[in-house]
Amino acid sequence: MTREEVHADIRETLGLVPEFFESVPDSLIDTEWRSFKTLVLSETAIPNKYKELIGLGVSGATRCKYCAYFHTEAAKLFGATDEEINEAALVAKNTMGWSTYLNTLQFDYDRFVHEFDQIAEHVRSQMAVPV
Repeated sequence: MTREEVHADIRETLGLVPEFFESVPDSLIDTEWRSFKTLVLSETAIPNKYKELIGLGVSGATRCKYCAYFHTEAAKLFGATDEEINEAALVAKNTMGWSTYLNTLQFDYDRFVHEFDQIAEHVRSQMAVPV
């Protein structure tokens, strides 16, 4: 699509063409809009609410205030509650904390994988319903 066609589709979808899309070069505008529209706005394998909660966690980890605002408000548009938004932030905090700890102390990765595989097998066995 041409820039004009992309802008028309953006306007129809969002009500306006945000500045950040106006700044995308002509050679990329069609690709960037299609990617955004497909991944962020369309129902895919991951429901939109969950995608936005993931985006919120990532935005907290990357310290991006633009992303944090966007993903918080988009999560609400897709039905996320304040409690779910808070929990997503706490999960991101927990993940970042453990990541910092594991990487700083340089635990053996192969051992980590082996131990987690054992944990997963144990949990699966506990979840199995007797026939």
